[in-house]
Amino acid sequence: MKLLVASAFLVLSTALPAQKVAHAKGIAHSEQVDIAYETLGTRGTALPVVAVNGGPGLSHAYMVQNDLWERIAQHRLVVFYDQRGIGASKPAPGATALSQTMDAQVSDLDAVRQALKLEKVVLVGDSYGGLLSMAYAAAHPEHVAKLVLSDSPGPSWKSIVHVLPEVFPDVQEENAQEEKKLGPTTEAAARAGLRNHFRMIFYSPEKRDTYMSHMGDLGFEPAVGEAVGNASADLDLSAKLAGFQFPTLVISGRFDMNVAPLTAWRLAHAIPGAKLVFFEKSGHLPSYEEPEKYISVLEGFLNGQ
Repeated sequence: MKLLVASAFLVLSTALPAQKVAHAKGIAHSEQVDIAYETLGTRGTALPVVAVNGGPGLSHAYMVQNDLWERIAQHRLVVFYDQRGIGASKPAPGATALSQTMDAQVSDLDAVRQALKLEKVVLVGDSYGGLLSMAYAAAHPEHVAKLVLSDSPGPSWKSIVHVLPEVFPDVQEENAQEEKKLGPTTEAAARAGLRNHFRMIFYSPEKRDTYMSHMGDLGFEPAVGEAVGNASADLDLSAKLAGFQFPTLVISGRFDMNVAPLTAWRLAHAIPGAKLVFFEKSGHLPSYEEPEKYISVLEGFLNGQ
């Protein structure tokens, strides 16, 4: 494991606003579900990126609250998709209830890759998307050029160091009161809980407030999130990490209380040759709180620096 500081990366000229990039949408068909995807940028010689969003139970909308990915897409193809049961990714005609196992999630990700005819990709797994990306990399290493795990869980849910209750007892109490008022199993309580969750995952109160002022509902499907969590509760990829042969970058916000930095430290030490970068003024979303550094770090890694 290699610990890299920010100065080890090429400082890119990222202060300029993003130029308009190509934007397209499509559907990757499978037997059980039609996976909706969208692309930014155009295919070229640079490695394409598939951004795998977290949740579970969210669309990728939370990842595109600034222009970071448009700026990345000026140099390469960037792909997003809605995970099964979220947003436009609905059951195929005649399909029964959707399986939410990790194998099914991996199959969907591979269907998107195949639909776009991408032989090798860079997976950027954010939050829960990091766990999904690790599962994909273990199943299909031949299609992974590089792996980025951004404020990701470890190789299992049980390996996460999660300290929100210890750091935000006041917000936890407010959430408990709202659940009591709305009913703990209601969708209204789940949506209130999501907003309370976002209140706790930022380093900067100002950036938190700006983000939350326009974040919307983020395509939130509580039932899907619960189903995915239940289906993957006992998943443990620990034994797979030592076999990862592709370059890997692990990113963590220094003040991420949702997935505390110790998780990233342990994850980076478990993957041979992994690089670890801490973002010193970020919580769980360094791509939003420190976008200039995030672009510099990510582009430097993608370009082999």
